[in-house]
Amino acid sequence: MHSALTALTLTNFRSYEGAELRADGRTVFLFGPNGAGKTNLLEAISLLSPGRGLRGSSIAEVGRRLPGETGGRAWAVSARIVNGEDEVQLGTGTEVAGAARRLVRLEGETVPPGRLADHIRPIWLTPAQDRLFLEAAGDRRRFFDRLVFAAEPVHAAHAAAYDKALRERMRLLTDETARPDPVWLSALEARMGEAGALMASARARTLAALQAEIDSRGDRPFPQARLSLAGEWERLAGDGVGTAEIETRLVAALAAARSRDAAAGRALTGPHRGDLGVIHAEKDRPAAECSTGEQKALILNLVLAQAARLSAAESAPAPVLLLDEVAAHLDPLRRAALADEIAALGLQAFLTGTDEQLFDPFKGQALGVRVEASGLTVLDR
Repeated sequence: MHSALTALTLTNFRSYEGAELRADGRTVFLFGPNGAGKTNLLEAISLLSPGRGLRGSSIAEVGRRLPGETGGRAWAVSARIVNGEDEVQLGTGTEVAGAARRLVRLEGETVPPGRLADHIRPIWLTPAQDRLFLEAAGDRRRFFDRLVFAAEPVHAAHAAAYDKALRERMRLLTDETARPDPVWLSALEARMGEAGALMASARARTLAALQAEIDSRGDRPFPQARLSLAGEWERLAGDGVGTAEIETRLVAALAAARSRDAAAGRALTGPHRGDLGVIHAEKDRPAAECSTGEQKALILNLVLAQAARLSAAESAPAPVLLLDEVAAHLDPLRRAALADEIAALGLQAFLTGTDEQLFDPFKGQALGVRVEASGLTVLDR
């Protein structure tokens, strides 16, 4: 289902006292000096989805703060979103400074955050992910789960339920002042088994779909990737084991591992231990051993593959790509290919960079906006 952001309004968000950007559903490239607020605009859009956005900041952190102010102000982000022939107004923010939770509104009515995914599904790539293949498994797992979430929004709820039960189970196992209640432990492990099996199955489905999409588009100037999931439960799902059977096995494994997990101070089995593996297919080399530019292109290929897959779905909104400082890491051939692919897929993207020339391939088919401390200046439309 075609969907796009037509207008974005910020109030007391990060560096912006107030700002308005009319995108009219077009791809937008934002350029200007470091610290001008380009990434802040992408973060605002990312908060039109459940969760903490592309920076992972707390809700209180994103409110505008002047020198000398100890806390951020109440803030708001609102947007007009076109979905097919319909247009809706989405909004999120806080009503009081320092609030721990944000409100979400759809056409002025307060709704659960999960409703955002019915209208817009941002997928982002940021400089923080440049070292994705060199960092800990948790970073890759979170990156991959964002791709899963874009296709299956309920995945976020399953992950949250699993993490909550995992923390409570470990609290009981490591509490030296009391003997853990086996009945309560069993209840928590049952929750982990149910949510964990659903998580593993969703990850396996997304991996298979992404690999098929990448394999079907081998003539692109982005490095081809071979994907894998390192994790017992994801492998079971990938081998065709049903969710119910995975749940049964996971609950049994957790119960058998209580003493070991208590001694280790952490749970040593479960989908929270999974990892994403990426091989540069042409070089037959792990992504971690590739150049910085190749690693960036491999990550971008994953994001584009998921975007291509979702753009073809009729039952969900097309993704909006948020690409922070991506162009600077691509050679001219790949920058041109990125512009062509975004246009060919009919996607809307928001890109940032310090140099306007980086976006020459986008000119004529995207909206250019100069971002400075004094505000936003739209180039000739």
